[in-house]
Amino acid sequence: MLRSLLARLGSLSVVMAGVSLITYGFVFLTPGDPAHTILREQRQSSPSAAEVAAFRAEHGLDDPFLVQYGSWLTDAVQGDLGTSYLQSEPVTSLVLAQLPNTLELALAATAVSVLLAVPMGVVSAVHRGTWIDRTSQIAALVGVSMPNFWLGYLLILVCSLWLGLTPVSGAGTLGQLVLPALTLGTGMAAIVTRLVRASMLEVLDADYVDTARSKGVRERLVVYKHALRNALVPVVTIVGLQFGTVINGAVVVEAVFQRPGLGTLLVDAVFARDYPIVQGVVLLTTFAFVVTNQLVDLAYVALDPRIERRGERP
Repeated sequence: MLRSLLARLGSLSVVMAGVSLITYGFVFLTPGDPAHTILREQRQSSPSAAEVAAFRAEHGLDDPFLVQYGSWLTDAVQGDLGTSYLQSEPVTSLVLAQLPNTLELALAATAVSVLLAVPMGVVSAVHRGTWIDRTSQIAALVGVSMPNFWLGYLLILVCSLWLGLTPVSGAGTLGQLVLPALTLGTGMAAIVTRLVRASMLEVLDADYVDTARSKGVRERLVVYKHALRNALVPVVTIVGLQFGTVINGAVVVEAVFQRPGLGTLLVDAVFARDYPIVQGVVLLTTFAFVVTNQLVDLAYVALDPRIERRGERP
């Protein structure tokens, strides 16, 4: 157990180090001078060469790449992600201020997808080949193919402008969360629905399910007690991976609904060339994605303890 934990921590450290190096490298190679852009944004006029040089010297932008990266990484390991060029505030504080809104949206979208996908996938598998199954598959195909931003604008048009049921933008209330969560969770639900259906079809054809039926166990118990538990093992993987994708997809959805969060913070920082914020948000979202994958592995063991025993064999 200790060896497995150390291995997970080691892989997490390697991934985070690689992502930090790649992110910092891309930012370093991005065309344009952040000093000129930031000063022009602050003063609403073109800065002088002396002001640009002073800004670059203050923030260490004249140092070689490895010096800049090493200094930033040393501070990041200690929880200091730097200071925003534009807002002159710690990046950690700015990120933590927006993190709850993004996590709220990601969790709500994941809940929506699971609540939609699991029943649809199970019903589709139980009624395979019928109109229910075909309708479910068509709905899943439409959900996978539909861009999030298009669905978001469509929901705003119908639910907010035509019917007046929900607010168009903002955050803080349940009404302001419903449409973004539906927008973000629909695509994920479509993927999970198809996986649940495929997994359930495989399990329903297993020998132990036939044995349970032959013993007179009611079909509902066969499906939901014996089959569904085992069918959820591969589904946990997709839900866990999709949760990381949902956090990244929040960038588009938050922009569509003018909702505060990490996505909005990142987009504004990219346009303003506020690179410390860009690096901090990317590093944090990557960390969330990697940690989610590790939690998925632990969930495997909870669903099927045999997985851990197989992993301990020499």
